[in-house]
Amino acid sequence: MAATVKECLELQLLEVEMLLSMFPKRGEFSLDADAVPSIQRYLSDADGALPPQLEYRIALDVGEAKVKVELQVLLPHMYPQVAPQLFARSDALHRQQQLELNTRLTSHISSLDPGDLCVCEAVQWVKDNTLPFLENCQASSERAAEAVRAKEMLHRMWIYSHHIYRQELRKKIFDCAKKLNLTGFCLTGKPGVICVEGLQENCEEFWRVIRYPNWKHISCKHVENIETEGSIDNLRLFHSFEDLQFQAHGDYGLRNDYHMDLGQFLEFLKQHQSGHIFQILFGVEGKLSDN
Repeated sequence: MAATVKECLELQLLEVEMLLSMFPKRGEFSLDADAVPSIQRYLSDADGALPPQLEYRIALDVGEAKVKVELQVLLPHMYPQVAPQLFARSDALHRQQQLELNTRLTSHISSLDPGDLCVCEAVQWVKDNTLPFLENCQASSERAAEAVRAKEMLHRMWIYSHHIYRQELRKKIFDCAKKLNLTGFCLTGKPGVICVEGLQENCEEFWRVIRYPNWKHISCKHVENIETEGSIDNLRLFHSFEDLQFQAHGDYGLRNDYHMDLGQFLEFLKQHQSGHIFQILFGVEGKLSDN
């Protein structure tokens, strides 16, 4: 003889009582305060309207780490004659792992005999089977983090200025480069050239800080980005932040109006695999003297 809605609801209440005894602590078993009374009212007067479907949540601790997993339960009026709607979720699971876990949970519940109460069985299944998904999720997260760590980007900025003379400005340039772990150089005189290399955010912060003074002219002429699977330190062309002052030509008087020997600067660039930057900075191809 087929079960009636009333008989199914009576079984649902029996299962709720069993679950409350299994999860007595506050927050372990959660359901609406009127859920059970509304079913009880219907059972005492079956001619009334059907009560809302019984819905509740069970908080589970999985594994030695006691990872929080929540089993959400929605019972059709004819449960256990029809399958319950179950969904396990955890903040520790990625979306794909959570989908696979629930696919397997649904498959397991559908394999049970119809007419049997199965929420307790679902609780035990989640406790027994969630841990591998959590471990796989953690392993994939670690692999993703390693992949991110493995690929780093060296950022190199070439900055041109009409001149760099003032002592307080030079101090600001060197202090900022040291603070941000940048290597490169500052060519003092006329023209002035700055190169910084390091992490992109540090280079951009350096550029933001040093461009603030009242320069006659300053611009970032060229930017290089080089990706590596190792440390960016292996890509640096400079091992420190150097103070470049080559032999100067012109007036050493009060005006500080002197030009650096650009031939020496070109030689310096070539020694650091950067000879091509000369034309970018000055608009002419650099040539070294044969002498």
